[in-house]
Amino acid sequence: MNYAKDTEVTVDKSQTEIQRILRRYGAIKFVYGWEEERALVQFEMRNRRIRFVLPLPNRSEFNATTTGRKRINSAAEAAYEQATRQRWRALALSIKAKLESVESGIEQFEEAFMAQIVLPNGNTVGEWFTPQIEASYRSGTMPPMLPAPGDRP
Repeated sequence: MNYAKDTEVTVDKSQTEIQRILRRYGAIKFVYGWEEERALVQFEMRNRRIRFVLPLPNRSEFNATTTGRKRINSAAEAAYEQATRQRWRALALSIKAKLESVESGIEQFEEAFMAQIVLPNGNTVGEWFTPQIEASYRSGTMPPMLPAPGDRP
């Protein structure tokens, strides 16, 4: 992970930035929370509920350096915090980029957030559809590369 790998922006500031971005682009509801190895950001906009699940690093991964040398507790905690800050910065960037893409007319809202749209059963489109993509590749049944004349892309 290279983006924001050395960021000093705190997790709190990234969370606040995400809130500000969502308000600016018209979100009407917003919530976030976390547990040990993941965080959740969810919002409502354009009559859709959107959910991002942010995988957080496992603290034990930072007990040693990449060369295998054991870290002291304070160094392990600092490395963990850096990785956590990096992931929150990347999430802020992702949300902002998707919203700007929609605002600029590059794609529709549903296209930009397809995988994160929450369905009535509580799953996201990504959770529901990803296994179907895998099955399609396994079976070798693929749609044509180009749409037929008159088909809407």
